[in-house]
Amino acid sequence: MTVELLARAQAGDGEAFAQLVEPCRRELQVYCYRFLGSVADAEDALQDTLLSAWQGLPRFEGRASLRTWLYRVATSRCLDALRSARRHPPVSEPPAQMQALEPPEPTRLGELLWLEPYPDAMLEGLADRAPGPAARYEASESISLAFIVALQLLPPRQRAALILRDVLGFHASEVARMLDTTQESVTSALKRARASLEHHQRSTGPSSPAPRPDSAAERQLVDRLTRAFEAADVDGIVALLAEDVWLTMPPLPLEYEGRELAARFLVATAFRPGWTARLIPTRANGQPAFGFYVRDPQTGGFYTVGLMVLTLSGPRISAMTRFDPGILARFGLPAALGN
Repeated sequence: MTVELLARAQAGDGEAFAQLVEPCRRELQVYCYRFLGSVADAEDALQDTLLSAWQGLPRFEGRASLRTWLYRVATSRCLDALRSARRHPPVSEPPAQMQALEPPEPTRLGELLWLEPYPDAMLEGLADRAPGPAARYEASESISLAFIVALQLLPPRQRAALILRDVLGFHASEVARMLDTTQESVTSALKRARASLEHHQRSTGPSSPAPRPDSAAERQLVDRLTRAFEAADVDGIVALLAEDVWLTMPPLPLEYEGRELAARFLVATAFRPGWTARLIPTRANGQPAFGFYVRDPQTGGFYTVGLMVLTLSGPRISAMTRFDPGILARFGLPAALGN
């Protein structure tokens, strides 16, 4: 940031403002995503942040860095979003061929219906900015679906304190200023947030480290799953799942635990007699993902089931999360495939 560029932006130069905030734009959107758990909500919060920053820039006195000040504005906008947001997004209308499906009774009904995946393509280049020395989480862990889910279970101000301190590595004094509170309050909120996060991680059971992204082990597991899906080999799919695997599908509330229920769900939905599947690979939240399509033998067309994100634990799949077809465009995937 140059003094001249800041002065021009404070004087109302929109082009100078755009140049000023551009280096922080993508990381601010990821921050909003971690906070809100939804790409759509994060995009809205980012726009509100930039508008508020533009309106408030003449009062920026440089007591903190511009980046720190922008995070303060973004934190305020995310807290506002949580107070006012519709947390039950509309569900895309499934194709007529999919509407008659009768899934089995779920293990439980989920509550985080607004959860959305984040395209890896939108994360490229963010690793160039290392978190501060106080950060406790690696970048890959802090964007994983499991971590995003755990964050959504925290009260808003605890969530803010944990992301700003343990993920981004801001100092406690900086976090206190961002939240308009004292360092003691930040320390207390952070202590409660860490305890809640650790309790959630224990309650979800022990897990082995996932294979490194794009490693031979990850590619082998993904290839085996793809072949099993496209061969309608339910037994082959189940053999790759952890015993306590979870199948979830926000914004639908259905959640299934265990291999047996997973098999019953797949048979009842994705692998009806004569139907076949096709998976188009992509990545979300640093994890393997697929555009998931099924072929109707009567028409020959492939209809989308949505986006499926895999959570890996050692040599097994510990979670399969299916997301609504409405998000496919963010991943550059079509709504349907040809014959």
